Amino acid sequence: MSVGNSLNDAALLGCIELLTARRIGHFPKTCCSDIDFTAEQLFMLSEVRPEPSELVSEAELRAADVVRPEDVLRLNAITQDYLCKPSANVYDIEFTRFKIRDLDTDQVLFEIEKPPDSDDASEREDQPAEAARYVRYRFSEDFLHLKRVGATVEFVVGSKPINKFRMVERHFFKDRLLKSFDFEFGFCIPNSKNTCEHIYEFPHLSPDLVKEMVECPYETRSDSFYFVDDQLIMHNKADYSYDG
Repeated sequence: MSVGNSLNDAALLGCIELLTARRIGHFPKTCCSDIDFTAEQLFMLSEVRPEPSELVSEAELRAADVVRPEDVLRLNAITQDYLCKPSANVYDIEFTRFKIRDLDTDQVLFEIEKPPDSDDASEREDQPAEAARYVRYRFSEDFLHLKRVGATVEFVVGSKPINKFRMVERHFFKDRLLKSFDFEFGFCIPNSKNTCEHIYEFPHLSPDLVKEMVECPYETRSDSFYFVDDQLIMHNKADYSYDG
């Protein structure tokens, strides 16, 4: 679910004014046009599975040899550190494009893409590994009133086939769990470029909670955990402001 030029104003039309969408890592900000995909797999994904009842601590998971989806679903707070190293991504999964749209109006809110001629090796040498896994977003308050959002991601995979590719994403405001999403990507063939759209059904937020979230920028945070064959291989983090 990685900064450069400002997003094109055309991507900001509609009721949402996205003032800043900043990726700390590989993805510079840009408004991108349509591109052709090869070996494309398109999935319309939605949330599944209930929350487990037994809790687990972040320290316990960091000490575990293997972290599984059911483990991260038992966390009751945002993580303070990463639960796996970048080297755990032995499948060379790399996200290259990201788009958010309002499903009720089909309005594209923003779109970013990694330039095809970027030098990955030099970029990775110039930044800490953790920075490439961290995203910061700034939205207007109107974003909190959306009901359904589609987040389209494009990613490429390396020479190994990928079975049971799955993402668990958990959103917290301070110590409160707002929503947990669980998406199945399925099987990805080696050396393929894939596209999927995650469908986010946003929870209803009370006026008092919306006010507090606006007044506390970047206290809304998320963990995105990626699994292959039920083993954690990637962990990305993000925080959000709604005072734009």
